[in-house]
Amino acid sequence: MSVLNGEQPLLEVRNLKTHFITRRGVGRAVENVSLKLFPGKTLGLVGESGSGKSMTALSLLRLHPEPAAQIVGGEVLFRGEDLLKKTPKEMQRYRGKHLAYVPQDPLSSLNPVFRIGEQVEEPMRIHLKLGRGDLRHRAVELLQRVQVPAAEDRISSYPHQLSGGTRQRVVSAIGISCNPEVLVADEPTTSLDVTVQAVYLDLLRDIQQESGLSILFITHDFGIVANLCDEVAVMYAGGIVEHAPTAELFDRPRHPYTQALMAALPDPTRIVDRLIAIPGQPPSIFDRTTGCPFAPRCQRVTSVCLEQAPQSVALSAQHSASCWNLV
Repeated sequence: MSVLNGEQPLLEVRNLKTHFITRRGVGRAVENVSLKLFPGKTLGLVGESGSGKSMTALSLLRLHPEPAAQIVGGEVLFRGEDLLKKTPKEMQRYRGKHLAYVPQDPLSSLNPVFRIGEQVEEPMRIHLKLGRGDLRHRAVELLQRVQVPAAEDRISSYPHQLSGGTRQRVVSAIGISCNPEVLVADEPTTSLDVTVQAVYLDLLRDIQQESGLSILFITHDFGIVANLCDEVAVMYAGGIVEHAPTAELFDRPRHPYTQALMAALPDPTRIVDRLIAIPGQPPSIFDRTTGCPFAPRCQRVTSVCLEQAPQSVALSAQHSASCWNLV
């Protein structure tokens, strides 16, 4: 992953490791993840459930579930400063103001006993030090910006009184309330129907164009990746197995796992008896082998795959993959 057109990354992750320390043993949820997010760009992080996408996102903002989850190695550099070296109090000044998080389940992330307005206002009260009148005015503006209908009325509603799409807009309003430079969106469209999803993605694009926001977008939907992301990182078993510009990845995926994911996508132009599926299951975080973690499910597996973990190979200036048998 090289510097993009001479520009330095706004957020750079180097060899991040997050492990779960439990009675069962050590679970390697995130293992040597490296990413670069450039100003005004969108990086998609894709992979099956359990691949480590959400834990990576939580680790970037130091929101991983301690004490079981521990960041045991790596660096998370925001404008050159390592966030992993910040104290909890220092991190509170970064979260919301410089880096914001949009969770994948707005119903469980919104507090059911507080009104929407209070929850939208909270980060602005902490970071922007606005007065009560300014807070309410700004909260209404934010809800209008994310296209919440009748924002002046909805601001007094409780989360359970809103639809799933409206709740998703509310958590997005909270995320952008303090004009952060980086937005980490963790599968924010999972609970939305196709029509609402399209409107939501258009909204994110508009906000990005207006503010120069950088977005790390976590998803398992390659359709969203194709429409929204500038670059894509494919994640499997806690690590990045392929990284490339979006067009290049779709034009020629190189890693067997990426190829298998794309082969599993339904093709509306073809009539088939059965959809293609990847055989087997992703490995448990407690069952990491010495070889390639995808080897048990790979159709190109060889003896070296079972014995040694592959290193990342540069395929072009911005395209890399970790595999012994690239084609």
